[in-house]
Amino acid sequence: MCSHAPFAELAFQIHPSHRLPEEVLTVPRQRFRPFRHVTIGSNLEDTPSERGRGEMKFNWKLLFPFKHNQLLMLKLLLPILLMGIAFRFLFAGFGKCNLFVGEWIPNPSGPVYNNESCPHIEAHQNCMKNGRPDTEYLYWRWQPRDCQLPKFDPQRFLETMRDKTWALIGDSISRNHVQSMLCMLSTVEVAIYIYHDEEYKSKKWWFPSYNFTISVVWSPFLAEAAIFEDYNGVSTSEVELHLDVLDKKWTDEFHRLDYMIISSGKWFVKPAIYYEKNKVLGCHSCPRKNYTELGIEFAYRRVLRSALNFILTSKHKGMIFMRASTPDHFENGEWSTGGTCDRRAPFKEGEIELKDLTKILRNIELEEIKKAEAKASRVGLNLKLLDLTELSLLRPDGHPGSYREFQPFAHDKNAKVQTDCLHWCLPGPIDAWNDVIMEMLLNE
Repeated sequence: MCSHAPFAELAFQIHPSHRLPEEVLTVPRQRFRPFRHVTIGSNLEDTPSERGRGEMKFNWKLLFPFKHNQLLMLKLLLPILLMGIAFRFLFAGFGKCNLFVGEWIPNPSGPVYNNESCPHIEAHQNCMKNGRPDTEYLYWRWQPRDCQLPKFDPQRFLETMRDKTWALIGDSISRNHVQSMLCMLSTVEVAIYIYHDEEYKSKKWWFPSYNFTISVVWSPFLAEAAIFEDYNGVSTSEVELHLDVLDKKWTDEFHRLDYMIISSGKWFVKPAIYYEKNKVLGCHSCPRKNYTELGIEFAYRRVLRSALNFILTSKHKGMIFMRASTPDHFENGEWSTGGTCDRRAPFKEGEIELKDLTKILRNIELEEIKKAEAKASRVGLNLKLLDLTELSLLRPDGHPGSYREFQPFAHDKNAKVQTDCLHWCLPGPIDAWNDVIMEMLLNE
């Protein structure tokens, strides 16, 4: 504001909607001269001591002709109001909200890729190619309750990850997730497939323009395990799980990684025999064996705690996300008993609850990971909980369902097929996980 403006104009700018008293608007011309500042709270008239300094004082009563008590109340409330506005602006948009609590809102623009533009979608998650007839599940985005969540920016992500390495460590949900990340990044550059293990479960890709490497490491238990099951997840024998030995497939890679997302949980529901020091300790769901039933809670807590202790003593310099278990949406059965997922819209908060089994896994994770987070902060490790449970719980419509296979009803509309209410269609709700992850990275 110019210091030579007429004071009547200044008064009008401060309160343009108020009719000003005549003594303000008709101050004699000779009284106006250049001044250095206006002091709020005193009479408009120059005092004798001020006339020599060219100063003026401002009278609240002339602009706000209220009663004395009303004017006093205004003076008390105005600073409080301004302070509230200041705090609102100060803390808005700085990651102070809970990214994991919110709702799914319509997103007319839809996904940034499709099954034709991305070469990384595996057959079981390629719902569009497999003939899923509805598309409404593609037009939603995750909105945290108390803040805005920017969309995943693949260009910025790749620039940030220049000369870095990522790994997603876990089971088939981790494999599902890495496909989502690759597809979103492919809008900038298509990654080169550079490695796979003998079973094609652990894989690695490279973005040459950024020297960025991302991989998925197959380790569903995070511990050493012998698994006996076929392509469709049908077991021929109990898992042999060594609770005291972490899986070298991920521990050998650990120190070479800059960023990683580690998860487990789901596979602990399978019948298993537990070993410690190469001796049978007990089991889970082994009625024909003469072993002590220890249960999944015992085994999962033991392995997760061992994995976290390995991390806490590692002196790792990168960033480690520990992802909580994500729910399935089987209804009227489970994977092997004819369960289905035919819903076609997101749930609202409070309309669905976690299944008991997922609650057990999640409670263990929250307890153990939060304790580890506190320890990590004291020793300088960057360990974060990635709690995508609620975000995923609200999307029963995002699974392949019957469209796990190509055109399952092409020859028989009543065909019995394996339904998948655990993994996620691509594109689909799992893409929102990347929005959350990028926001957490940028807030770091």
